[in-house]
Amino acid sequence: MIVGQALRDQQRELTVFRNRLMLSGLAIIVAFALLLGRFTWLQIVQREYYHTLAEANRISVVPVVPNRGLILDRNGEVLAANYSAYTLEITPSKVANVEHAIDELSAIIDVSARDRRRFRKLQEESKNFESLPIRTRLTEEEVARFAVNRYRFPGFEIKARLFRSYPQGEVASHAIGYIGRINDADVKRIESEGLTTNYKGTDHIGKLGIEGAYEKELHGTTGSEQVEIDSGGRAIRSLARSEPLSGNNLTVTLDLNLQRVAEGVFQDFRGALIAIEPKTGEILALVSKPGFDPNLFVDGIDPVNWDALNNSPDKPLNNRALRGQYPPGSTIKPYMALAALEFRKRSPEFTINDPGYFTLAGVAHRYRDWKKDGHGLVNMHKSIVISCDTYYYGLANELGIDAIHRFLTRIGFGARTGIDIEGELGGLAPSQEWKQQRFHQKWYAGDTVSVGIGQGYLLATPLQLATAVATLANGGVPVHPHLLKAVQDSKTQEVRIAGAADANAAVVKPENLALVRAAMIDVARPGGTAARAGAGAPYAIAAKTGTAQVVAMKQGESYSEKRVKEAFRDHALFIAFAPADDPKLAMAILVENGGHGGSTAAPMAREVFDYYLTGKKPDRKQKLGDEEDEND
Repeated sequence: MIVGQALRDQQRELTVFRNRLMLSGLAIIVAFALLLGRFTWLQIVQREYYHTLAEANRISVVPVVPNRGLILDRNGEVLAANYSAYTLEITPSKVANVEHAIDELSAIIDVSARDRRRFRKLQEESKNFESLPIRTRLTEEEVARFAVNRYRFPGFEIKARLFRSYPQGEVASHAIGYIGRINDADVKRIESEGLTTNYKGTDHIGKLGIEGAYEKELHGTTGSEQVEIDSGGRAIRSLARSEPLSGNNLTVTLDLNLQRVAEGVFQDFRGALIAIEPKTGEILALVSKPGFDPNLFVDGIDPVNWDALNNSPDKPLNNRALRGQYPPGSTIKPYMALAALEFRKRSPEFTINDPGYFTLAGVAHRYRDWKKDGHGLVNMHKSIVISCDTYYYGLANELGIDAIHRFLTRIGFGARTGIDIEGELGGLAPSQEWKQQRFHQKWYAGDTVSVGIGQGYLLATPLQLATAVATLANGGVPVHPHLLKAVQDSKTQEVRIAGAADANAAVVKPENLALVRAAMIDVARPGGTAARAGAGAPYAIAAKTGTAQVVAMKQGESYSEKRVKEAFRDHALFIAFAPADDPKLAMAILVENGGHGGSTAAPMAREVFDYYLTGKKPDRKQKLGDEEDEND
């Protein structure tokens, strides 16, 4: 035994070791129990939940955008179609430096300055997580070059897209409209109508004209495809597919050949023309000149083209046919004559002696006739044929503005016609009440006198004028203008004819209408204000010319077109229907700053009538506006 050395208690050490071993074993058992419990929870209890998540990571549900329906004219000519092409798109949120990435991309694929400007404009209008096209209509070679270099461009992707095409270019652009990228206002409207699901994957929507008004018919039903994807997000194979349903094809009432002729007669003039089939209300031609190329809007119009259109003094984006509100000038006179007959204010035989002016009792101001020395003895028939202002000054004063207002609204002035595209304005058929509410002023007799010859507060759109003259052609029965003719169901291929508006009773007495129509026929005969335009026609034309002042003339001041700036020259107007005994076409034409209705607008209308009724193509040798002897 060694003195000073402690003896080891082996029994005690063994006990401590065993206790530690038991605790360690227990901890391991508890840990494995927890792990087993967690596995049980995940694999058995939560199996369905995590299986769904795993499948969602493995399977992507991709919307399949439907083909947009075609738009055809009444003879089957294509006005709006689709084609498929590759686009190169960028999701800005996935790219660190977009401009630098585009610079690098331009070394592989041509990216023009226009492409960059359009992309920047789309970027400003869109959310950062949306994919936006930097190049459209890529060639197969360009697609192959990008595919090789794709790894260098995260956030860039090639997509196959359907594009809208307008093969007729500017022709009928205001009637057809265009599609454009969906903006915030469109999203709100889609959500409010409960169509969000049906627009998944869709970037474009109808904006104007037929494209906008019949969006629901044209869009179709979106399908879906389940696609298996790899860890890089690339599609491996298709698992299931729900086919989309294409949009319905629309046939519109327009006659493309007539539309081309109607647009062509304007040459360099600005203005509008509407040609209507009186018995049906079908619009055969709707012209607003100048027009625009709707193809510019399909990819998102670039700033340069947008500025050119938006800031042009000719305002090509303004639909003059529906939104242009002009004084109707002397084209209002047949309706004033009808009002006098309907309200028994004047008989057809009532005759005045026209000295070349009209005065109100106790007022020195002279309301001048367009013919300085007057027309002599004038009855109702002659007043329409020669367009005597003096006759209608007095007639308006006798009728009073409220009676004029009641009759003109009966014919359709001062209200929208209800055409089936958006954007129409209602013009203005003034009354005493309107002036008091608008200006807080009383109505004066001088205001009424001006309305009598289609000036003053009275305003009408070219569409209203066309509808009103079509009503006269239709025996006084109101006409409801429309552009949709038929819908072809994309699923069943059945054709549904667009429902026509219910026929109404005539708004004027037949005997009164017959008197006015007889006078309108003589307008296009020798002695009438449209005699030259009607000369040699193999059919009878019932018409009325009009010249509307743009700026008022001072008392005693004479108007000289050559001394006035173009923007201040008179507007030329013409309303007509033919053949007069069995009307096939009713028309209104307005030529901005075109001068006289008889010498400018009437010959243009004659060319349209000749083409539609006889097949004769226009002759461009005659220069419009040269005839000064026909003054209205």
